[in-house]
Formats: sequence, structure tokens, C-alpha cells
Amino acid sequence: MAVDKKQDTLFTKDNYVWMAIGGAVMLLGLFLMMGGKSADPNVFNPKEIYSTQRITVAPILIVSGLLIEIYAIMKKPKE
Repeated sequence: MAVDKKQDTLFTKDNYVWMAIGGAVMLLGLFLMMGGKSADPNVFNPKEIYSTQRITVAPILIVSGLLIEIYAIMKKPKE
């Protein structure tokens, strides 16, 4: 006797795809914030430390990734 019951899950495949995209965007932001290593660790180079990539682009990507994660969690499945 087979019982046909619909399994209600909290998230669908679409939610998980959006979560993966958000995670990838955040990882890209963290990778860009990390930057590269200095040629000489004894010399302070403000152009490397305070570059647009580290100060502007990376935080924007991290916040965007967090917003994508919020969207992925709040997204309702299609009926």
C-alpha cells in the first residue's frame, strides 16, 4: 500500500542555487580583499593596502553576497 504524501521542505533547489551564488560572491569579495603579498614585507606600501580593490570593490561584493543570501532564504517556492 503506497501512500502518496507531499514532502514539505523548507527550501527548494532554486533556494539552494541562490545560496550557492551568494556564497560564491562573498568568497570572491574575501579573495579580492586578501590581495597579494608584498614584494618586501619590511616596506609599507599604501597603494597596495589602500587600493580601490580592497577598500571599495571587495566590501561591496561581500555585502552583495549577504543580500543574495537573504533573498535566497526569503524566496518562496513556486506553487
